[in-house]
Amino acid sequence: MKNNVAFRLAWERLFCVIGWLAVTLVAVAAGDVIPLPEHPRPDFERAAWMNLNGPWAFRFDATNAGLKAGWTDGRTEFPLTVMVPFPWGSPLSQVPDEAPVAWYARTVRAPEAWRGQRVFLVIGACDWETQAWLDGQPLGTHRGGYTPFEFELTPHLSAGKDHRLVLRVDDTAREFKLEGKQGYGNARGIWQTVYLEARPAAHLTALHFIPDLDRSRVTVRATLNAPAPPATELQLRFKTGGVADATQAVPAGANEVLMEIPIPHARLWSLDDPFLYEVEATLRADAGADRVGSYFGMRKISVVTLPGTDFPYIALNGKPVYLQMALDQSYHPEGFYTFPSDAFMRDEIVRSRQIGLNANRLHVKVDVPRKLYWADRLGLLLMADVPNSWGDPTPAMQQEIEHALRGMIQRDFNHPSIFAWVPFNETWGLFTRDRQDPKKRAYQPATQEWVASIYRLAKELDPTRLVEDNSPCNHDHVETDINSWHAYLPGYAWREHLDQVTRDTFPGSKWNFIGGRTQAGQPLLNSECGNVWGYEGSTGDVDWSWDYHIMMNEFRRHPKVCGWLYTEHHDVTNEWNGYYRFDRSEKFTGMDEIVPGMSLRDLHAPCYLAPGGELCREVKPGERVTVPLWASFLTDRAPSPTLRLRVMLTGVDQLGARQFHSASTRTIDFQPWLSREIAPLELTMPERPGLAVLSLFLEDSAGGVLQRNFCVFHVTAGPSPRHETFGNLQLLRFAPDRYQDARWSLKQWNVLDGLKVNGAGHGYFEYRVAWPDDLNLEDVAGVTLLFEASAKQLFGKDKAGADKQEGDFMLGQGTHDPSLNPNAYPMTDTQKFPSQVRVRVAGEVAGQFDLPDDPADHRGLLSWHAQPRNRKLQEAGSYGYLLQAIVPPDALRAAAQAKEFVIRFEVDAAFPGGLALYGERFGRYPMDPTLVITKKN
Repeated sequence: MKNNVAFRLAWERLFCVIGWLAVTLVAVAAGDVIPLPEHPRPDFERAAWMNLNGPWAFRFDATNAGLKAGWTDGRTEFPLTVMVPFPWGSPLSQVPDEAPVAWYARTVRAPEAWRGQRVFLVIGACDWETQAWLDGQPLGTHRGGYTPFEFELTPHLSAGKDHRLVLRVDDTAREFKLEGKQGYGNARGIWQTVYLEARPAAHLTALHFIPDLDRSRVTVRATLNAPAPPATELQLRFKTGGVADATQAVPAGANEVLMEIPIPHARLWSLDDPFLYEVEATLRADAGADRVGSYFGMRKISVVTLPGTDFPYIALNGKPVYLQMALDQSYHPEGFYTFPSDAFMRDEIVRSRQIGLNANRLHVKVDVPRKLYWADRLGLLLMADVPNSWGDPTPAMQQEIEHALRGMIQRDFNHPSIFAWVPFNETWGLFTRDRQDPKKRAYQPATQEWVASIYRLAKELDPTRLVEDNSPCNHDHVETDINSWHAYLPGYAWREHLDQVTRDTFPGSKWNFIGGRTQAGQPLLNSECGNVWGYEGSTGDVDWSWDYHIMMNEFRRHPKVCGWLYTEHHDVTNEWNGYYRFDRSEKFTGMDEIVPGMSLRDLHAPCYLAPGGELCREVKPGERVTVPLWASFLTDRAPSPTLRLRVMLTGVDQLGARQFHSASTRTIDFQPWLSREIAPLELTMPERPGLAVLSLFLEDSAGGVLQRNFCVFHVTAGPSPRHETFGNLQLLRFAPDRYQDARWSLKQWNVLDGLKVNGAGHGYFEYRVAWPDDLNLEDVAGVTLLFEASAKQLFGKDKAGADKQEGDFMLGQGTHDPSLNPNAYPMTDTQKFPSQVRVRVAGEVAGQFDLPDDPADHRGLLSWHAQPRNRKLQEAGSYGYLLQAIVPPDALRAAAQAKEFVIRFEVDAAFPGGLALYGERFGRYPMDPTLVITKKN
């Protein structure tokens, strides 16, 4: 993502919205398509339903006058049209956010076939207070923003006739209200599917499946809306899995019935085979039959020890799972809390799986049920957060938390993908402010006890899953099934940090717990990590992949940690550390150009080899080097009994030429759940300066690649000589900051004392390089100029008067320009910032070159290696393109006569994309700009 980001995104969003609206509105007018037409609850679905998504009449009520003015009667004109179920203020809603109170209205008609049935209005989620009327008759009020609720229409409804439905929604700010991160886009009003549903008088209100793998059965708990009349029975028909149908009488007067269904030879739900048992439940009573479609997965969540160790791990079906997770903020740039389509929700799960993750944490949002459904279908584990408030833990806030927790567990109980509930995050909403000094706040003992009671409530409501009391950044667990912690650090700090964490983790340890409480042998899980907050003032948009690579190596070297959770799945409004951009376009790590075929999947592989030491280190030419190796095989699935490690040492020299140095192979016996240091590699470095890449390919016995990894060596004997001769080549090097003249329309500046020089806009750098005293023109066969260059964008942080925007990031405030942060250098993505550079020697054009982008990723490994370890970044990961200009004969003669080469790198005003020139210790190639003089034989 590059400069003019706000402008670019605004246009992208405008075109997206225009296109979506054009298609949608035409389809709606034709009666063919409405937004999100699918049934919102595949786990609790009746056939008799009517989707009410689409255009509704709409009116803001900024002065809160609607109730007194009688807007409830359904005859008042609402002049706007809102597209339900998108929250008002989101681009897809088609209305702005002009007030916290608004009204909805539309005509509804129940089909004739529903005559004699009870009819309900079901709202998937609406933030915050919702009141409803039908033809002016009040239906009820609901408070809460995240879980489904319903109003019965039956007393006021005539099948086959039109009725006017009116809703009033009040989303006024209240300190106790659960908000999560709605600063990224308010979830105002309706944000999940609204529908009508017909049911018989006696019907099901919940249907929960409790799998029991140890006894090869599932317990079915069905809840009725009222005491069962005589002769009521519950029938279960299994559509998949080959389970016999079952019927059980419901005792008269009972509100709940339990059925135990044997499932011999169960097909388990797993990450590799996420099989779902589909069931139709029929409640038969004298008033009719209520049929509900549902599903469940036969799976078990537990804690076991990692085989061969005493390390507790979270387990699926009795086997440990090394959790590799993403924090999923679950936001969309056009719909905010609401996704534009079912396919998009499916693809969110696919996006995690395709980079090798096995779990997501749905962050401070009770997410959309169909997204959970796709996690169930495709095989991705989930942690589910309760949203937080931003006020004090008052009784009203505590009531909101309990309401949301109960509603979430009630709604989502059947989703096999969910393995843990998370009532609180980072103690948000749990601090009590001092009345005399509001800046002072404390997590009080009474609040800690209340949090413990919420943990116990969650365990009571659902004993089949784990509960993380509070996903902490303050080491303040009280009562939890998971000993989790958050850490944001530069890559180089992770080894020391993980050494400390694992050293302080043992039963009885007080580390990570508050109020004198101690650990009790819970699994040790990192529940948020990354580099975004690891640098002073956060990073802004930066190449996260380099630090991430180091962090992954270190996590695999610390098997006491049962997994990690990276922040984050996708960028949001003011955080740019996602695997994907906010619009879900790709970012590029560049690893595949360092090791062919390498991707993020290699950093998430079950069988993993981690090279020890620095990811990039300096060595001397010809030095003998030892590279420690750590084998981490966190699986019991053997790719083959014996694995092969194929090693290659390759690189580039100071002229950018690719080189092959050595190769070797050795075998490694596969051992399930192995995690230990193995025999190191012994290597001899190249004799000449350059970059050497040690590539590791872990393969099965058939040669299939299981995992790739690498480390890099900067082979150097110190600063390169300015003049050097070998063979028939004479090299004239000049440092990029040794220009004689530089003029740029926007700005010129240097990085890290001249390791890189930048010019923004249009302009030039001019250098003068002395003609060697011992060189005769007659002896010269030709001269080329080699240099590394890129476009140079003027980022927010580099503009005059740039300063960090202040505000609470969690509330969507703070920096909104991804390049404004002092540490930022936007990571390579699909949006390019091109330029062109023209090279002149002695005034003659030696070449004109396209500069496709101003990139930053793994390929800028020298830029990463050059960073000082002071929690600040200076254009980390940035790099250029290796270019070669041929000096024209006339320019060569002029240089010989003038006894100097006058070299100008210029960017024309017609294409003012700027220019960056890189030296031998910055960028991608270990070279200064170099004149290569080839002498005649």
